[in-house]
Amino acid sequence: MAVATVEWLCRDSSESGGGGRRREGWVVVAFAGDGMVIVSIVKTGAEDVYIRVICCGICHTDIHQIKNDLGMSNYPMVPGHEVVGEVVEVGADVTEFRAGDIVGVGLLVGCCRDCRPCNTEIEQYCNKKIWSYNDVNTDGSPTQGGFAEAMVVDQKFVVKIPQGMAPEQAAPLLCAGVTVYSPLSHFGLKQSGLRGGILGLGGVGHMGVKIAKAMGHHVTVISSSDKKRVEAIEDLGADQYLVSSDAAQMQEAADSLDYIIDTVPVVHPLEPYLSLLKLDGKLILMGVINTPLQFLTPMIMLGRKTITGSFIGSMKETKEMLDFCNEKGLSSTIEVVKMDYVNTGLERLEKNDVRYRFVVDVAGSKLDQQ
Repeated sequence: MAVATVEWLCRDSSESGGGGRRREGWVVVAFAGDGMVIVSIVKTGAEDVYIRVICCGICHTDIHQIKNDLGMSNYPMVPGHEVVGEVVEVGADVTEFRAGDIVGVGLLVGCCRDCRPCNTEIEQYCNKKIWSYNDVNTDGSPTQGGFAEAMVVDQKFVVKIPQGMAPEQAAPLLCAGVTVYSPLSHFGLKQSGLRGGILGLGGVGHMGVKIAKAMGHHVTVISSSDKKRVEAIEDLGADQYLVSSDAAQMQEAADSLDYIIDTVPVVHPLEPYLSLLKLDGKLILMGVINTPLQFLTPMIMLGRKTITGSFIGSMKETKEMLDFCNEKGLSSTIEVVKMDYVNTGLERLEKNDVRYRFVVDVAGSKLDQQ
C-alpha cells in the first residue's frame, strides 16, 4: 500500500470550454506501488466552494485510514483532512465566501441536516455525516481529501481562516486544535484556574497544552518517559511534567487534576490516570483505538469520576477555536514538507518522530513531476 501520484479530471464548461481540467494529487492504492490513477471530482454545485489547496496537515487518523486499521477503507483514496486553500470560485447560492478568501476544510464535508445533532449545531455526531475522504457524496461520487491540488466542498463545511494566520499554521488547528477545544468548551472546562492533564505529546497533545494554558489552566503533561520534559515545559509552556512509569511521582500527583485529555492512539491502561483525577474529574478519550480498554469500576465509583470521549468539533466550535487561537496568538508547531515526502512523513508519524505535525506544502509541490 503506498501513496502515489493521481490525476484528477473534472469537466468545467465555464473555464475549459467543456473539456477536462487537470488536477493532480496523491492517492492511496491498495497492494500497489507508485502509479497513475484516474479519480473523478464532483462538479461545483450551487452551494459549493471550489478551493485550490495550499497545504494540508498529516494526522494519525490518516494512518488508520491508509492501513485500513478500522476495516472501512476504500481504495483508491486521497487522504488529508486538515486542508487550507484559496477560494477559486463559488456556487450561485454561496453567501459567506468569495474568490480569493483563504479557507479551511476539516474532517467532515456533509451531514443529514435533519437530526438532533444537526439541529443543535453539533453535526459531527450526525449518523449520516460525510467524511472528507474515504466516503461517498450525496450524488454517489467518492469524497477525496486534501493531498490534492483542489477540492469542492459544501459551504457549510468551509471556514474562513482569520486574517494574518499563516495557512500552514492554521491547517493542524482544523483537526488537532478543535479536537481539544471542543471538549473543554462542552464540559465547562474553559474557566481559568483549573488543573488539567495532557496525556501524550503529539499533534493533538501539543495543541492541548497551548490551548489549555491560554485558557489559564495549570497544565501537567503526562508521558511514559522523561525524554519530552524539556520541550513540554520550556517550549510549550507546561507547568508540570509527570512520568507515568514513576510510581512515586504518580502517587504524589493523585487526586490533583480536574481533567485529563487522553490523546494516546494505542492500547494503554486507564487506571493509573484515573487515580490522578479529583472528585468528579473527567478522563476525556481522544485517540482512535480499535482494541477494548479496561478498568476496575471502583476507580470510577469512589471518586464519581467520568470516562468520556469527544470527536473533533462542530463548525461553530471550529470558528470559535480559530478566533480564540488568533486572539491569543497560538500556532501549531509544525514541520513543512513537500508532497514527495508524504510516505516518509507517515512512517515517521507512526514512530512519533515529528514535532508535532507534518504539513504538506501542496501548492509548492510540483505534482506533475512526482
